Amino acid sequence: MRYGGAPEPGELDPAERLSRDELAALQLERLRRILDHAYRNVPFYRRSFDAHGVHPDDCGELADMARFPFTTKEDLRDNYPFGMFAVPRERIARIHASSGTTGRPTVVGYTRGDVELWAEVMARSIRAAGGRPGQLVHVAYGYGLFTGGLGAHYGAERLGCAVVPVSGGMTPRQVRLIEDFRPEVIMVTPSYLLALLDEFENQGLDPRRSSLRTAILGAEPWTEDMRAELEDRFDLHAVDVYGLSEVIGPGVAQECVETKDGLHVWEDHFYPETVDPFTGQAAESGELVLTTLTKQAMPVIRYRTRDLTRLLPGTARPAFRRIEKITGRSDDLIIVRGVNVFPTQIEELVLRTPGLSPHFQLRLTRPGRLDVLTVVVESRPGLTDPERAAAELRGAVRDGVGVRVEVEIVGPETLERSVGKLKRVVDSRDN
Repeated sequence: MRYGGAPEPGELDPAERLSRDELAALQLERLRRILDHAYRNVPFYRRSFDAHGVHPDDCGELADMARFPFTTKEDLRDNYPFGMFAVPRERIARIHASSGTTGRPTVVGYTRGDVELWAEVMARSIRAAGGRPGQLVHVAYGYGLFTGGLGAHYGAERLGCAVVPVSGGMTPRQVRLIEDFRPEVIMVTPSYLLALLDEFENQGLDPRRSSLRTAILGAEPWTEDMRAELEDRFDLHAVDVYGLSEVIGPGVAQECVETKDGLHVWEDHFYPETVDPFTGQAAESGELVLTTLTKQAMPVIRYRTRDLTRLLPGTARPAFRRIEKITGRSDDLIIVRGVNVFPTQIEELVLRTPGLSPHFQLRLTRPGRLDVLTVVVESRPGLTDPERAAAELRGAVRDGVGVRVEVEIVGPETLERSVGKLKRVVDSRDN
């Protein structure tokens, strides 16, 4: 590959050079301050802490966080639109929100200082991914109330890069701009990068000869097999970025290009825990829980992300613990005839089946009394024996996941392409 490597030590933020003990002391100081800020200024947190018999003064060490109650997405929705804000409306400089497709949207506020913080952690993330000042960054995340586009944009500018704010959609034009402008970095969802990859080939262009050196991919789970596919066909480094709007947006954690071994959480700003998704008790692996340490407009305390992972020691940034690539979300779990299935499990097997492309969708139906899961997957050009490929995938899912599925192979470019987060599961069952 044409690019990669660690930043020079002088390029790192002072926080990235802390020892683990120095970081823990900083976390405790900031944690006590943010607990007090939330308790004094957000009625929801005052009621919640009081109901659980805890007070900010009860946090004498980091382990005491386990005594404090969780915050859930439902809590944010119940306090729509501005009930979770901890500063007066006049101090709010930015508002973002979720799509609200499954209920009331979750609304997030930022002070001017919060926007600066966001730019700072995103600049740190882009540098850790391999981006450098002076490079051109093609941002294909959506702009607007979705946090992806603007978070990437401000972080790239803070690092000293030039930004092409393309947003999503108009895929042929995006490819033409990449060819004409020659950006080194692209920031995009993995599913949409696949769509761009297909469009390169549709236009008769060799994606390996493009200017792209680094792809910073987030907003949806993706697998190591997907990384291998993208890196091989584009000849670039594909690295993971993690965040969520309820916490700040992208920039909570970042995979470092020199190791590609999980995402280092920027723990000077976000305190991570993992808990059993069913009991809420501390667990080595499970649901990621995050507490903001420095965000002023809307602090969140022990926010249950629903993302499944585990915490590991730091490597490329030793002070900061890593989370493994998100394997799925507890609310993305499909239960088929008593078997737990995540879309990423199917993705790995699709990518390992010769003749099948990474574009697939899971369709759940209930034609009788039992659920049926059908994997609808596009073939690669030149597939000559779709029945054999379908049988191979059925067997791989049966043996690897433990569930029987139907497989429907369709032609290339049959499934609708996504410009944002990919809708992997279509549930047509009558509940």
